[in-house]
Amino acid sequence: MRMVCGCWKASPSFVSLCSSCSLTSTLCSSKHSAGAQLSSPPLHRCLTLLIICLTSAFVVLLFLQTGTDDNMENNHTFLYFAYGSNLLKERLRLKNPSATVHCVARLKDYKLVFGNHKGLASDRWHGGVATIEHSPGDEVWGVVWRMNMSDLESLDSQENVTLGAYSPVELSVKTKGQELNCRTYIMNSCVYAPPSPQYLQVIVMGAEQNGLPKDYQEKLRAIKTNMYEGPLPMLAELEQVRRRAKERAKHRSDA
Repeated sequence: MRMVCGCWKASPSFVSLCSSCSLTSTLCSSKHSAGAQLSSPPLHRCLTLLIICLTSAFVVLLFLQTGTDDNMENNHTFLYFAYGSNLLKERLRLKNPSATVHCVARLKDYKLVFGNHKGLASDRWHGGVATIEHSPGDEVWGVVWRMNMSDLESLDSQENVTLGAYSPVELSVKTKGQELNCRTYIMNSCVYAPPSPQYLQVIVMGAEQNGLPKDYQEKLRAIKTNMYEGPLPMLAELEQVRRRAKERAKHRSDA
């Protein structure tokens, strides 16, 4: 019977194949003495040690790979906190197709208000549009979207950053016990004005779509509007997009 060296117990941190052994054992730290009595460790102990080493190596590699993937994702994406019309997925994705829901979150010590930059009424929405302002004790609920950096310029354009209507800021929002630093937008030189019913409808639909707290949804519905009853091309476009999405979903379910 082939004997296995007893020095496998001496260096448990390093594994190699001993020249005088037929099984994997720990690396010998010294040469075998002539006539030294050799002992044979149980086979299952050697196999267990080998399995532990291989499993540990696999876990380390998996951890390193996961960390690399997360870093790559963070370098190519950003988090955006939406509180107005961009609560609605179809609205945001009109020009920003990479947007995916990350979570629902709360912004403390701010409140939702409506107005226009320097008092200039919005041609797109025919009334005041949403912004936020600092207000201790209040809160604003919204959706955190993860977006590709390739959509950043489009998002800034949508918010009229180059025209000076809104400024991008980074704020901390809370969600499920953790805080996230997100990009969002605040209107410059805001002159308060009520929103159109159609614009408010888009915000309410987005709040419902993403499951914002019920009491906050009721608060949104209670906002007074300017009672505008004329046409609103943006709303018609959004309704068309939503209708097509429902039809595609129905076809997939029937297939």
